[in-house]
Amino acid sequence: MHLGKAVRLERIFNRNTGRTIVVPMDHGVSVGPIDGLVDMRDAINGVAEGGANAIILHKGLVRCSHRGKGADIGLIVHLSASTSLSPFPNAKTLVGTVEDAIKLGADAVSLHVNIGDETERDMLEQMGRVTSTAMDWGMPVLAMIYARGPKVGNEYDPGVVAQCARVGVELGADVVKVPYTGSVESFRRVVDGCCVPVVIAGGPKLDSSEDLVRMVYDSLQAGGAGLSIGRNIFQAAQPARLVQALHGIVHDDWEVAQAMELLQ
Repeated sequence: MHLGKAVRLERIFNRNTGRTIVVPMDHGVSVGPIDGLVDMRDAINGVAEGGANAIILHKGLVRCSHRGKGADIGLIVHLSASTSLSPFPNAKTLVGTVEDAIKLGADAVSLHVNIGDETERDMLEQMGRVTSTAMDWGMPVLAMIYARGPKVGNEYDPGVVAQCARVGVELGADVVKVPYTGSVESFRRVVDGCCVPVVIAGGPKLDSSEDLVRMVYDSLQAGGAGLSIGRNIFQAAQPARLVQALHGIVHDDWEVAQAMELLQ
């Protein structure tokens, strides 16, 4: 592995566990300044103090988010976007470059591809270009791959999710983010078909913290490498405390009951 890439990966992954807690905060482009993402420095302080390994931001938000103090946290710059106001919200387009991320001091870049969308070919072409450029610079790439389109009956189907993960690794991603498939057995199929770390998405707002903790715990039992979860963390009543509980699950091999004791 390119030495620069190895060094950067160690900034967003715990080098002892090989796992990560990533908190995406790139939602503003899609849906605006939602609850939890108004004061960005405060939002980042919360998850950093809880022990998150990295955050995901769009390039323009980095200037509003640099804190200059407090707990350190890795930076992943997101390169693709669309808005909920578009007639084609699943059609992601590139809005940044690997070089932009390097200038901002990023430890990795991320991009979003919706397999099955009518514009899939454009998103795949964009991903191919980003991973090729990132390879030259030794910049890790986190690929968020989801199945969304007219031929997709169930985006959580294990076979569909396994294909999404495989698309990510075959096109050069260093980390793949996909939905959790609902069980240890089915998610193991996803992980087994992917030779790079697989992290789970949070999806819609969950009913309880215990649901979130259990989902993360189960994904690890299947061989997952952690999580990349946004609103279920930054919109929690106590984001720092929730991240502490997830840190126990991801990095300290806690059982679910131990994490819930902390939260209660």
